[in-house]
Amino acid sequence: MQLPAFSLRPVRTLIVTMLCAGLATPALAGSFDVEDGYGDGEISETSRLYVDERLVATFRLDHDHPSQTAHVETAVSRVNHSYALCGEITIRRPEGKVEIHQVSGEGVLHEPDGHHLVALGARNFTEFYLADPDDPDVVERHPGRSSLCAAPTS
Repeated sequence: MQLPAFSLRPVRTLIVTMLCAGLATPALAGSFDVEDGYGDGEISETSRLYVDERLVATFRLDHDHPSQTAHVETAVSRVNHSYALCGEITIRRPEGKVEIHQVSGEGVLHEPDGHHLVALGARNFTEFYLADPDDPDVVERHPGRSSLCAAPTS
């Protein structure tokens, strides 16, 4: 008995099509949102959010754009994620003086899927971190500045 001949060409075509369509990318486990808002006395703010050492969002805030929310998707292989928040905030002091502050912070997000986190600053721009107002256990803050955030040089 002779088996019918067949070609692998359709299988190869399917694999190439899947790769080109992005279907071979890692599966996503979940997602969460991060909101950054324009603070009192701020002229402008530019901040970057890194999750698992990968840039996932850039926020650009000013008088015309007082808040921005980013949707972050996470890979299936992890439920806890490192984060770093880096930024430059330009403020106007009550006496009119303009100051630029480099801000940063880092920590760990514990099972953030479905949560709405907010970026917060405190203590005269010495703390910059994420928080979940409804569930404080989601975010573990590490004290000090993030080593992932390099100060700009020129």
